[in-house]
Amino acid sequence: MGKESKGVLLVVEDDSGLQRQLKWFFDEYEVIFATDQGSAIKQVRRFDPDVVLLDLGLPPHPNDIDIGLTTLTEILGLSPATKVIVVTGNNDRDAAVQAIGLGAYDFYLKPFDEEILKLVVNRAFRVRELERENQRLLAIGQNAVFEGIIGASEPISMVNRLVEKVAPVDASVLILGESGTGKELVARAIHNLSGRRDGPFVAINCAAIPENLLESELFGYEKGAFTGAVRQTLGKIERAQGGTLFLDEIGDLPQPLQAKLLRFIQERKIERIGGHEEIDVDVRIVSATHRDLKTFIQEGGFREDLYYRLSEVVIHLPPLRERSGDIILLGKYFLQKYASEYKKKVGGFSREAIQSMEAYAWPGNVRELENKIKRAVIMADAGIIDVDDLELESNRVDLPFNLREVRANAEREAIVRALAYTDKNIAKAAELLGVSRPTLYDLMKKLHITTTD
Repeated sequence: MGKESKGVLLVVEDDSGLQRQLKWFFDEYEVIFATDQGSAIKQVRRFDPDVVLLDLGLPPHPNDIDIGLTTLTEILGLSPATKVIVVTGNNDRDAAVQAIGLGAYDFYLKPFDEEILKLVVNRAFRVRELERENQRLLAIGQNAVFEGIIGASEPISMVNRLVEKVAPVDASVLILGESGTGKELVARAIHNLSGRRDGPFVAINCAAIPENLLESELFGYEKGAFTGAVRQTLGKIERAQGGTLFLDEIGDLPQPLQAKLLRFIQERKIERIGGHEEIDVDVRIVSATHRDLKTFIQEGGFREDLYYRLSEVVIHLPPLRERSGDIILLGKYFLQKYASEYKKKVGGFSREAIQSMEAYAWPGNVRELENKIKRAVIMADAGIIDVDDLELESNRVDLPFNLREVRANAEREAIVRALAYTDKNIAKAAELLGVSRPTLYDLMKKLHITTTD
């Protein structure tokens, strides 16, 4: 049978006896073999395997894992979607972790237990199959309502749960967060989960439009209302009829327009500039700002009555530096996105690159991370992103002094990182962390970490 009906498994192993054993054991797949780095690369080019079982101890120096790691990097450079399972000795756990950091899907420690190995390989094929199905669905436009909101940390999981609760209720929502944290993504998720999902989602950035134009952008105008008004034009509010109006950077809305917006929210009627007719508009308002609005109110820059109208529900978006473990997940997502977009054969990050990403404070949050990864993918010469490709300046993250908080944060970060490295495989994550599975489950329960968020 050919590749159309069978998944292709490449086994990189120089022991002929073990080759025969594995070919028999994995008879449901098309099993092909390679014995060294050169033949492995040839087989990848020829067959584009779904899964690779790669022994890190390759000839001519089987005790030197560098050849195996180089082979891993080359395979992922040629075929980033291939699931590579690295095989190493029982005492080489550090090598396995290093391989995961370079982009390996999973690892297996010798000696062989055929049943466990089969579970690992079967799961890799299943993940590859699900990825293909996901790509197919994306290609026909079946995008998830939470598209772009990626993370497994407790702060972002709390945001997702709050979005799910508030979306069906037609209340006004105020999203607070630093620049680059993804406020518009959350606003779109609220719209997509609401009863208004079939209506328009209309966004306007209140800080990006000059004050003398902002009123006409919001409320529209009649023909002849001012010089250049050659036809009747609907404003953003009216265009959002039946849907959601997203007012980004609402804290920068000029005070005269604050009063006019407040009147609209109270009466749900507008008048276009130059018009005299009141027009009923049914919209849900979601707004966002990076400002501390309560302080701004005390300073006289924002109306308190408008604030309470806009903030029936408030969602606080955490900065990236407070989302332990999510940097790796987001980094992998953006790498795959831009490697595909620019047709670059980049398969993962070096261990040093991951360490530098986790040590950086990310003042520009997710937007900065995306831009850094995008540039690194474009500039990368090798099959992986190295620390120099990221161009991260030293930017230390301030840590708390409370010992209990430090310990809880450290445990949370280690667990979320291990789950990210192992694609949420509890057994493998427990092994990386050096604890039993029951202990890991207890820690996850205590720290409110789940594998379904």
